[in-house]
Amino acid sequence: MKIIIQNIVMLFVLFIAGCGSNGGEDTQSSNSYYKQEMRSLVKKISTYAKGINPDFVVIPQNGVALVSTTGDESGSADMEYLNAIDGIGQEELYYGYNADDQLTPSAKTQNISHFLDMTKNNANIKILVTDYCYTHTKMDDSYAKNRTAGYISFAADHRELDNIPAYPTAIQSENNNTITSLKNVKNFLYMIQPDNLYTTKQEFVDAVKNTNYDAIVMDFFFKGEAYSLEQITQLRSKANGGHRLLIAYMSIGEAEDYRYYWQQDWSVGNPTFIAGKDANWDGNYYVKYWDPQWQNIIFGTDTSYVKKIIDAGFNGVYLDIIDAFEYFE
Repeated sequence: MKIIIQNIVMLFVLFIAGCGSNGGEDTQSSNSYYKQEMRSLVKKISTYAKGINPDFVVIPQNGVALVSTTGDESGSADMEYLNAIDGIGQEELYYGYNADDQLTPSAKTQNISHFLDMTKNNANIKILVTDYCYTHTKMDDSYAKNRTAGYISFAADHRELDNIPAYPTAIQSENNNTITSLKNVKNFLYMIQPDNLYTTKQEFVDAVKNTNYDAIVMDFFFKGEAYSLEQITQLRSKANGGHRLLIAYMSIGEAEDYRYYWQQDWSVGNPTFIAGKDANWDGNYYVKYWDPQWQNIIFGTDTSYVKKIIDAGFNGVYLDIIDAFEYFE
């Protein structure tokens, strides 16, 4: 009888252990699901946009672990994902992860760099790094570190990305080339909230016209209004006579209540793809980015966000909140 009871207890323990193991597998599978769904969305956007304009540039920002098949350092390069994109944007690689003007912890830099180097070594993809620092020596250090790593970079002295930095006085790798491809870009300006500084669209356009950046990452709208085709043409011209790329910022992992698509009665759970409020950014809401309703807003129709960007004359799109999978995991 004692042996029978012991056997029953042992079977029960094994059963519980098995349940725990399955639970772990379910969690891993769930985590892989959220990453894969974000990869899938980026690839769908790329296929749609390049079907209209084969030269259209697609750059996801952050969430760089998606370049690995496993989503961690043990995986190999996910070539389907890499073949769908033209660049990767990365914030806070060397400065700004914990606080602006402070070095990013070395362990974090090493982890991110693993995926960035995996990208660079397996595909002809441009890496665009934005560090947040304002002390001149630290801005110099940011540019130097990124240059050594083989990345192009922008040292943003305002976290709000609302200005053209006065330092350095000469843009890194400044040139008068006409830029026709992201592969030829040697520097960039990341400025998505110019309405903090400028009163009108034309004021912003005039300020950018007087610079020689190879690429401008900017918002599609200025205080809710799109730029005219004439203004887009003006923005493409460098002050020295060269031409540059215009890349439109677009969030695909969050909905924003200040965008054209937002309806007055929307809130968390209505529509069902709005999953939760982002406590760090007023007016931003995490979305179930795999939901067809949300994806229809982003791409696929003549009224979709991506189509508006293409029709406006932009050369590409800068996809933000790629790391939304972390929220769901």
